Amino acid sequence: MIPRLTIFPETKITGMRMTMSYSDYKSRELWKCFMPRRKEVLNSIGTDYYSMQLFSPNFYDNFNPAASFEYWTAMAVTDFEIIPDGMDSFTINSGLYAVFNYTGDASGAPAAFEYIFATWLPSSEYVLDHRPHFEILGDKYKNDHPDSEEEIWIPVKEKK
Repeated sequence: MIPRLTIFPETKITGMRMTMSYSDYKSRELWKCFMPRRKEVLNSIGTDYYSMQLFSPNFYDNFNPAASFEYWTAMAVTDFEIIPDGMDSFTINSGLYAVFNYTGDASGAPAAFEYIFATWLPSSEYVLDHRPHFEILGDKYKNDHPDSEEEIWIPVKEKK
């Protein structure tokens, strides 16, 4: 997996969020709540979905699977004028990202993330930046199908 490095533009999202940990991972539950209600997001842009994680600044320094983080299921929107009940909004600020194309079902994702954080990142010219991590689930995403494709966006900055 060789990433492309790109500047992600400022993007507004609306969706649902939940605090969880990797040892008590509840993303499927959140998606099951969001997907039946996604059409309530009337000002959405495009058809992509965002699977976003907000980590504390030192989350990956001494990785602990029980450490909590905020997980979002969302869609890009034009503005925050209409936010459906039970949903929230967030602005992903512009910044540099390493973008990895992942193909496969959910069972292969842990190995992909291990490669990114344990192999690619330490040997690259970059370090993690404290900004949102997310995956973009586009038209080629097929929910747990071996041919499913998504983009993994990792916030980075150049090493000093």
